[in-house]
Amino acid sequence: MQSTLRMFVFIVFFSIGAAAMSVSILCDELLRYYHNKQALNSAQESTERLKSLKADYEVLLEQFKKDPNFIDRVVPVTLGIEANEPNTVHPKATAEQLAAAKEALTTDANDKTTAFPVPDWLNRCSEPRRRAVLFVTGAILILISFMYFGPASRSHSAKN
Repeated sequence: MQSTLRMFVFIVFFSIGAAAMSVSILCDELLRYYHNKQALNSAQESTERLKSLKADYEVLLEQFKKDPNFIDRVVPVTLGIEANEPNTVHPKATAEQLAAAKEALTTDANDKTTAFPVPDWLNRCSEPRRRAVLFVTGAILILISFMYFGPASRSHSAKN
């Protein structure tokens, strides 16, 4: 029973110490991983936006090829010129509607960039002083686990 308890305490102390030392050593790589993941996510979002724009422009080009009057309808809208066609209604957007649409578009874009945030514990562990303390405490835990809970040494009288 004592040997099982001793082995359990050894495993717990050694595991915690090894984990603390590993985090203190690999902190820069973990930060780099999270930053690279964020960059990858933003690049993928940009790629998706570009694909969407490309699809929209391909549809416009197809419509230009099929309908020669399409240019006459699109140019005033694109350039913001008042169309002078009789019997045509042109809706006007209010400033509140434009502001609401702009806010919806910007909040959607901002939410996607924080899809993979750096954890707070990693930011705290990346400080040089805390990294050093984490490394030293991990090493101390490993030493304690070997010194006090490692295999029991036989006494000299038992060997003779």
